[in-house]
Amino acid sequence: MATPSTTTTLHVIAVAYPGRGHVNPMLIFSRLLAARLPPHAVVTVVLTEEWLSLVGGPAAEPPGVRFHTLPNVIPSENGRAADFVKFLEAVYTNLEEPFEKLLDELDTPATAIVADTYLTWVVDVGKRRGVPVCSLYTMSASFFSALLNYDRLPGGTEGTGGKGATVASTLEIGESTPCPKPDTTTYVSELAKAEGELLSKYIPGHGSIRLSDLSSFQCLHKPLELALQAISKSTKAQCLLFTSAYELEPHIINSLRSQLSFPVLPIGPIIPYLTLQQTNLKNPSHDDDDYLTFLNSQPQSSVLYASLGSFLSVSRSQMDEIAFGLQASNVKFLWVARDESSRLREMIVGGDSDSKGMVVTWCDQLKVLCHPSVGGFLTHCGWNSTMEGIFAGVPMLIFPIVFDQPPNGRLVVDEWGAGVWLREDAKSVEVVGRKKVAELVKRVMDLEGDESREMRKRVVMLREACRSTVEEGGSSTVNLNDFVEFLVHAKEDTTRIF
Repeated sequence: MATPSTTTTLHVIAVAYPGRGHVNPMLIFSRLLAARLPPHAVVTVVLTEEWLSLVGGPAAEPPGVRFHTLPNVIPSENGRAADFVKFLEAVYTNLEEPFEKLLDELDTPATAIVADTYLTWVVDVGKRRGVPVCSLYTMSASFFSALLNYDRLPGGTEGTGGKGATVASTLEIGESTPCPKPDTTTYVSELAKAEGELLSKYIPGHGSIRLSDLSSFQCLHKPLELALQAISKSTKAQCLLFTSAYELEPHIINSLRSQLSFPVLPIGPIIPYLTLQQTNLKNPSHDDDDYLTFLNSQPQSSVLYASLGSFLSVSRSQMDEIAFGLQASNVKFLWVARDESSRLREMIVGGDSDSKGMVVTWCDQLKVLCHPSVGGFLTHCGWNSTMEGIFAGVPMLIFPIVFDQPPNGRLVVDEWGAGVWLREDAKSVEVVGRKKVAELVKRVMDLEGDESREMRKRVVMLREACRSTVEEGGSSTVNLNDFVEFLVHAKEDTTRIF
């Protein structure tokens, strides 16, 4: 294998999986990386043409970063949840060829590639070209570990094409979908018997996460199969980066470092805290006049912020129960409901000047969570939202939907003591009623209650630990510096990497 000249410009290609929960961390990471690379180094972020427009076009380039695009050869972001399997298969098969073409046309050759873990084909592209590939995992290290060691779990070998291969191949993602009954196959039966068990029985490093926390994902055969392929392929990369922080998952990180033969570097939280430092939390911009004005008028820690994510959804009946529960709680709230915002606003706010809440289509989430008047977070527990909740230091009310969200919720509730479940079983088809919603909202937001005070004490400790990691000398900053050294050495001599 040829060794690049030491005069070659250090050029890092960062290629993002086309989904908001993946694109945003890659953009933030690229900005952080560009600020630490040697002079004249280049960072190029590769997005689909659609995603470049969604993030604001070329004008949205972070400092020190430039954009390049791939053609829109996959289904549109709009409505991808309607046929998620088709979308996944396109991402896994259609983007490799245009990506290689882009690499061929670059003025400055790539010396390293950072790719989202779920872009499995990038590892092969790097190997063919003698370019090191670093895998960036935008979910928790705990979820990565569970998938990496999936074959150790009851029924785990069947999940990759054995007896359970057709169990959930036709299930849709979105509204709550029941798993097959336990007696449908031997595979599901084995899992059902063991659901209450802790992963720590089978996989080193785990604490509170249970087998049952994986069951909603195990109901989705094709996404699970592709996720397992991605995790397996990532072990052939030359480095593994996590958007988590060592202090949040130390035992898992230690276990993975003993299991894998290349650098494992948690560099999180990879959330927009740099932008936050440059803004006044109480000073509205033209984009957020209304909701910041609302927050500015509320007492400290009195508002519940609610958002169930940007991709998956819950049923209309469940949204209605959450709405009526929020109203019945008499707690002030700010709710981001996206496509449902107009309907829900009319239903629970209407023309009532005494309404307790505000429903909006969008907000600057981290800015809102860090606002002094916000004292709680109703969340689906996607990893980016979880990290932002911890960074802000607010207790969480957890309503997971699927994928990594139930394990994330388990970390928040049982491992960190920073929240409570609104719904613990993500695969349940039962609607959580308004009475329970109101009761739990009041429990979380009761500043004088023993449970709430203990959660707030815990989440403040986590906040301080989380923020310290990204300060100079913090564990994530040290790891990011180590990664820069890795890139410099890789440019100088690929034989030291492969």
